[in-house]
Amino acid sequence: MTTKTTGDTGLSEASLSRMMENLKKVEQLTERLGQVMAHRQTHRQALDGPNQELFAKAQQAYLTEAMTNPAKLMEHQLTFWTRTMTHFVEAQQALAKGSMTAPEDTSPTDRRFANPLWQTHPYFNFVKQQYLINAQALEQAVEDVTDMDPREKKRLAYFSRQIIDMMSPTNFLATNPDALERAIETEGESLVKGIENLISDLEANDGELIVRLADEKAFKLGENIATSPGKVVFRNKMLELIQYAPTTEKAHKTPLLVFPPWINKFYILDLKEQNSLVKWIVDQGYTLFMVSWVNPDSTYRDVGMEDYIEDGYLAAMREVKAITGEARINVIGYCIAGTTLAMTLSLLKQRGDNTVKSATFFTALTDFSDQGEFQPFLTDDFIDGIEGETEDKGILPSVIMARTFSFLRSNDLVYGPAVKHYIMGETPPAFDLLYWNGDGANLPAKMAMQYLRGLCQRNELAEGGYDILDHTLKLADVDVPLCAVACETDHIAPWKDSYRGVQQMGSTDRTFIMTQSGHIAGIVNPPSKQKYGHYVNPSLEGDHERWLEEAKFHEGSWWPRWEKWLRKRSGTKIDARKPGDGGRKILCDAPGDYVARKANH
Repeated sequence: MTTKTTGDTGLSEASLSRMMENLKKVEQLTERLGQVMAHRQTHRQALDGPNQELFAKAQQAYLTEAMTNPAKLMEHQLTFWTRTMTHFVEAQQALAKGSMTAPEDTSPTDRRFANPLWQTHPYFNFVKQQYLINAQALEQAVEDVTDMDPREKKRLAYFSRQIIDMMSPTNFLATNPDALERAIETEGESLVKGIENLISDLEANDGELIVRLADEKAFKLGENIATSPGKVVFRNKMLELIQYAPTTEKAHKTPLLVFPPWINKFYILDLKEQNSLVKWIVDQGYTLFMVSWVNPDSTYRDVGMEDYIEDGYLAAMREVKAITGEARINVIGYCIAGTTLAMTLSLLKQRGDNTVKSATFFTALTDFSDQGEFQPFLTDDFIDGIEGETEDKGILPSVIMARTFSFLRSNDLVYGPAVKHYIMGETPPAFDLLYWNGDGANLPAKMAMQYLRGLCQRNELAEGGYDILDHTLKLADVDVPLCAVACETDHIAPWKDSYRGVQQMGSTDRTFIMTQSGHIAGIVNPPSKQKYGHYVNPSLEGDHERWLEEAKFHEGSWWPRWEKWLRKRSGTKIDARKPGDGGRKILCDAPGDYVARKANH
């Protein structure tokens, strides 16, 4: 085989030939990509971003500011121009001297620009620095807008940030040294694999671009994920009920029933033995039941929150009582399932039903007066788009929700993975948490709009009451002993908002725990990891700032603290119950059938 090089490329003739072959494959794949996009399912443009009114208002506000305070804006513009031209001149001077070393780089550390060439190579350094200068100028322009409604300005800042992140030079082959080096090393094969990965992801989601975060072939439910032994002991149109096999001879008399969010699959609480909350609870001596929600299709169009309550919560509670022979049970609600648990508890209170002995809330919002990072997506233009989408399809497709959640952390969950997957041609990692994150669920049309309009937008549960099932449900009715766990850096259910909702509940027995980390890692925090600590303050009298100021920090997981709280409300120990006791019919093994249904099927 010849090793003769061609020109100044540094590539042998054989390598160059293989690269040209791969580039021809890229051209062929590009044609296939065009076919995929031509047949993709469309969605409403309102779901892609704000309407033009937002930017028109921003432009008007900016012009008004320029008229009333021209010196301020001119100062910012001159600063931008000066930095741009100074850096350009420095780069030119370095090249004129024949130097291939970039000017001194004092820009802040950014992991997107970890490759040394971003600092040392004059071309890549120039591209990076100009990008950062322009990004700062755009951020400053948004900050300069003063004559604008705060909520609209917050949306403007969010979508401006999306534009900045999207235009990063790391997102494009020609300006990404890692991708170019990889293409040369692989003789163009990385580009072929990247296009194949892109087409595969588009085909999997009917033309919607949802970046695959994990290697889906690496996991199989019931084999290396969601493996805790148990049986499905009940099934209806809304759920499967799993009873887990005991691991202790004795177990507490009062059973525990978990309601996970139906936006995602329940096995976030049972990823693997090392971090499974399911296994840990069973190992502490509890009879544990888990709800596995159905993944709805268009036939669930008219299923509403009332169906989740009646055929979900209340049905599962009845079955657990019938299976165990207990009149009262303990319950857990996670995220949206915690929100709905509060509604169910209010309904039970008004019906005079004392089934629930105690309730635990994981990262649950019940007061939506502060919409946090979701505020850009809860304005009428976006919700109107969702409503139109659900009317057309009968569901709010999982891909719409997945994209919305991902863009809250766009560099980590969209652009970073996209670069590795589509430009570098890498296979996504075999990471169980990311696999779960991509295994989403649809929402029924009626339920989605009830939640978005009545709870998120109008905050009815916390303000006046939420009308459903011939009752007006209120937080003040939630009077059972309760423990609420919120997460310090949670961007989905901010801890201060969870705290505010708990304050409005009517229980005289309230425990609030704030754990370190976010919406998932803060909850899935086994003691064996010795990773994240937590805060406790028995007083819920002041606002969240006062609560945290007076709270005591404890090293380690909150799980043991919560279990000690639960133990006091779980009765004496009895012989551990097994699935099928008393002749109860077993439908199938855990994790069941519903959890295996994919959102796009």
